[in-house]
Amino acid sequence: MRKYLLLLLAATSSLCVLLIPQPSLGDEIPKIAWRRPLGQPLENPGVRKNKSDIDDGYWQGAPVGGFGAGTFSRTYRGDFARWHLKSGVHKYVSVPANQFAMFQQVVGEPAGTARVLMTDHPRNGELSSWQWDYPVGAGEYAALFPKSWYDYKWDKFPAHVVLEQFSPVLPGNYKESSYPVAVYRWHAENPTNKPVTVSVLLSWTNMNGWFRTYTHDFQSALSQGNQNHFRQEDVTSSGTMKGIVFDRNRADGVLNEWDGEFSVAALQSPGVEIFYQTEFLADGDGKSVWAPFSKDGTLANSDTRWVSASEKIGGAIAVRFTLQPGEKKIIPMVIAWDFPVVEFGQGRKWNRKYTDFYGAGGGNSWAIARDGLLRAKEWSDAIDAWQQPYIKDDSKPEWYRGMLFNELYTLTDGGTFWGRQLNSGHNGPATFALLECFDYAYYGTLDVGFYASVALLKFWPTIDKQVLREFAQTVPREYPELGLWVAKTQETGNPVLHKRKKIGAVPHDLGVPEGDPFISVNEPGWQDTNDWKDLNAKFVLMVYRDYVLTGKTDKEFLREIWPAMQAAMTYLQQFDHGGGIPENSGYPDQTYDSWIVRGVSAYCGGLWLAALRASEETARVLGENRSAEDYHALFQKAQKTYIDKLWNGEYFLYDAQSEYRDSIQADQLAGQWYANMTGLGDLVPKEMQVSALKKIFANNVMKFGKGEMGAANGMSADGSIIRDNEQAQEVWVGTSFGLAALLLSEGLTKEAYHTAWGIHHVVYETKGYWFRTPEAWDDNGNFRAPMYMRPAAVWAMEMIPTPAK
Repeated sequence: MRKYLLLLLAATSSLCVLLIPQPSLGDEIPKIAWRRPLGQPLENPGVRKNKSDIDDGYWQGAPVGGFGAGTFSRTYRGDFARWHLKSGVHKYVSVPANQFAMFQQVVGEPAGTARVLMTDHPRNGELSSWQWDYPVGAGEYAALFPKSWYDYKWDKFPAHVVLEQFSPVLPGNYKESSYPVAVYRWHAENPTNKPVTVSVLLSWTNMNGWFRTYTHDFQSALSQGNQNHFRQEDVTSSGTMKGIVFDRNRADGVLNEWDGEFSVAALQSPGVEIFYQTEFLADGDGKSVWAPFSKDGTLANSDTRWVSASEKIGGAIAVRFTLQPGEKKIIPMVIAWDFPVVEFGQGRKWNRKYTDFYGAGGGNSWAIARDGLLRAKEWSDAIDAWQQPYIKDDSKPEWYRGMLFNELYTLTDGGTFWGRQLNSGHNGPATFALLECFDYAYYGTLDVGFYASVALLKFWPTIDKQVLREFAQTVPREYPELGLWVAKTQETGNPVLHKRKKIGAVPHDLGVPEGDPFISVNEPGWQDTNDWKDLNAKFVLMVYRDYVLTGKTDKEFLREIWPAMQAAMTYLQQFDHGGGIPENSGYPDQTYDSWIVRGVSAYCGGLWLAALRASEETARVLGENRSAEDYHALFQKAQKTYIDKLWNGEYFLYDAQSEYRDSIQADQLAGQWYANMTGLGDLVPKEMQVSALKKIFANNVMKFGKGEMGAANGMSADGSIIRDNEQAQEVWVGTSFGLAALLLSEGLTKEAYHTAWGIHHVVYETKGYWFRTPEAWDDNGNFRAPMYMRPAAVWAMEMIPTPAK
């Protein structure tokens, strides 16, 4: 009897185990990751407002590539389509031969199933023998930058496979975060009761010579001299690295921007086989790859190769393994690239930051790939450890926590530059700059960086301080050459010229990719920014912010930049007409660069008040008490003027003299936002701040787009939309996040998250702006300036000081 009881208990126990839901690979994806069914189209997506703006559609996925390394991305339908490998240049072309594909077969069954993991197919007949059109919705895409996942769930694939994708972009890390490497970890499990063979194919095109031009396409791509070769190397006691290096013939002693390599590689180990096809015609029928792969998941192990005479050549590897019932495996693959030189439009050459660690010869993609394979788990775990506190913090909305990380994509993918002038050595820090966006391709745009740089400061403060040093070095300098003032020229019908940069003016930017950036700063363009009223004040505030939010310990940083801060404040005082506040000059002389402002203004005046307080506190830290007293006295005078001229009992007027005088500006308390963030105190009485914020929320948020789109820049005093100015009637994503941060700091928590939710609703739910978040949209949700850097300001909501007890 005891024997039968034991058997019964064992059987009951086994049944209970079967009834308990077992965790699947998809359950390992963080709950706050943004998700979308693979390849699912979006109804009524947003479109560009201006035909000149970039509009690649809503298929975007998270990018790979480190700071300044160049980036590319794979869409959520599965194709590699977005290419930011030439610094500051956007190209969007789906490259047919750059693909992942999968083969699965139940052991013992006569045939398996092979399919390209893309829910679409080439439009011009390329690779016609391949099986395309993976079923739409057969799985899910998820993203929590720098990671993303493709969770494949198709009934013809018996094994469950999830692809984890990332580059080692890590907080406080100034080495691996620069690497040009993409890691793809294939998580596979067999939920069936029979063994299943799985093979994953990675094919790639030799794209050396394709990144020469400033166009958005590959019409001028040159493949001449390209060639591939197979390579293998024992890298562990039980593993061999195998892969293909995509190289090209190079002129002796010359290293051009387009000279470099790609490598694709994986690790062969017991139970894991690697097969390869060194070369095939990338726009041919692809039979040499697909015939063996679709039969049994192998490739021919062919090292046949030739030098391209202009034809596009591809190469492929496949990783095959068998899963026993219930077994799980994680298989890493990598794509690495090494294009060490950046050459800007006027010919100056720079080396990318990662060359500090791998050298600048342009032949190191294999070494980079090796590190990616061997350190894949280490890097993945480090990203998880960074994100875990946010994943677990259920005190904040899930959509918000996911958006925090996904809006960091612009720090790597937005045209970012990080490098050193060629042959300058490794002494001192490298130059770093974010690109405003690809439509307005200015490096380091300071009026926009005032918002975007909070994310950089949060996780890479050393870089952010270096950017401010770069700006500080320009302040005492004059750049005398003349340029065209475009807006004034259009207004007058005659060419109007202005000096590139005046002594004491903080530059709008550090130059443009088609020019000589970091040498020729403050590129002439739409407005004459020498007389803008926000740039100098913002510069001062950003310097003080970096000092305060990195622990108030780096006095040398303050001392180094203090002369530039003083010069910037003195320069602005020339526009003070007696009230202690610089007055706007009757043209759009601030970040809202097509919205006229005249006289004392809420936006620029508030920034001035905050900058006076920051200058006062900086002087005290540095022991310059007389200067501190002078700044304090000027603050008191300016504060009185500001309130007397602009406060109307409910909010601060847009300005004192223009036709938009009574408008309700969402950003009217931008100075107070920074003051709260850095502990500078009340710039205006607290009751005025709260009253103005409630007015903004009631009108700019709740009366615009049904309260579901963020904060409109301006609203009429009666709560209607301002229709006669493009920028007034737009939502700017980054300024909405600044407003949300200020609302949080004033205890208006519900209003803060509702404002931020409106942004999420448009970007991630209704209009399809994920991983291309624009500067702006109108009340129809149509956008301007995609892939903009200002939206990184969402991290301002995480930089709210803890209230004093």
